[in-house]
Amino acid sequence: METTEPALVRLTSLSHGGGCGCKIAPGVLAELLKGTSPGTPFAALLVGTETSDDAAVYRLNDEQAVVATTDFFMPIVDDPFDFGRIAATNALSDVYAMGGTPILALAIVGMPLNKLAPEQIREILRGGEAVCAAAGIPIAGGHSIDSVEPIYGLAAIGLVHPQQVRRNSQGCAGDALVLGKPLGVGIQSAALKKGRLDADGYRAMLATTTQLNRVGPELAKIDGVHAMTDVTGFGILGHLLEMCRGSGLGARIRMDDLPLLAGVRAFAEAGVFTGASARNWASYGAEVKLADQLTGTDRVLLCDPQTAGGLLVACAEASLAQVLDTFRRSGFEQAARIGTMHSGEVAVRVD
Repeated sequence: METTEPALVRLTSLSHGGGCGCKIAPGVLAELLKGTSPGTPFAALLVGTETSDDAAVYRLNDEQAVVATTDFFMPIVDDPFDFGRIAATNALSDVYAMGGTPILALAIVGMPLNKLAPEQIREILRGGEAVCAAAGIPIAGGHSIDSVEPIYGLAAIGLVHPQQVRRNSQGCAGDALVLGKPLGVGIQSAALKKGRLDADGYRAMLATTTQLNRVGPELAKIDGVHAMTDVTGFGILGHLLEMCRGSGLGARIRMDDLPLLAGVRAFAEAGVFTGASARNWASYGAEVKLADQLTGTDRVLLCDPQTAGGLLVACAEASLAQVLDTFRRSGFEQAARIGTMHSGEVAVRVD
C-alpha cells in the first residue's frame, strides 16, 4: 500500500499564536508563580527568579559563571527555515542580555507529525543550526515530542565573568536608557498572518529577528553599563517595568524617541496588531502613565510583543556615547536613547 506524506501547510495556520506573542501575560504569570521558591538559599546562584531576569547565572569560580536559559514558541512566519532562525536567535538573546557568551545549545522540538511534512521539520532544524553556527556554537543534543502545534526553540548555555554579569535590576537614578533594535515585530507578524505584509516588510522583519544580540558581552565590559535586558513578549513597557521594579526606580521615556520598524504605526492605526498587546496592557497598565497627547495606537506600539527584540541598556550619562557607538559598530543602526531612570515611584511615564 502506498503512503503519502502530509501536504505542505502554512506553519502559522497550525498555531494559536506566534513568536513571543505566545508568552503568558505578565499578570497571569505572576499569579502562577506565587509561592514558588526564588532559589536564594544557593550561594553560588548569582541570578535566579527573584527579579524576572533573562537567564539563570551560577558561579563556578572567581573567573567563570554559567548562564543558562531556555526559550521556545510557535511559528511567527510560514517559512520553516526562517522560523528556525528566528527561534534560535531569540533563545540565544537571553545569554547575551546577561553579558554572557553562548557555548552550546540543546534543541527543543515539538511537531505535529501528522500535519507537517518531514522536509518542513528538517528546514526548521536547519534554520536553528544556521544561527547557532553563526554564533559559533554547536547544537549538542535536545529533545523532541509529537505535539498538537509546532514548537521550536533552544536551551542555551553560556559563560560570563562573575564581575561582568549584567542584571535587569541594577539600574541607577540618572541612567540613560538605550534600546538596540526597533519595535514593531508583533505588529508585522499580525500583518503577515493577514496577508498584508509586503516583501520589503518581511525582509525588514526577518533582518531584525535574526540579528544576534552578540553585542551584549561588549556592552557588559563598559563600566558605566549598570543594567541590561532584552525586549521580548511583554513589549518595551513590560520589560522596562521589570527593570524599574528590580532597581526600585521609575523611568521616563519619549514616544518620539522610540525606534520603530517602517510601516508599523500605519498597521497599528488600521487595527493590525496582536492580542498580546491588550493582554500586556491589562497586566501592567496601572504602573504606566501616558501623556495626554498619546493615542491608542501609541499604546499598541508600547505593548507590542517583540520576538528576538533589542537589548535595553541602563547606563551612566558619561557612558552613553560609548554605548551608542558600540551598538552602531556592531550593526545596530537604529539603536537610540529612549529615556532616563529616576528615583521616586516605581512606574513608567511616557511623554
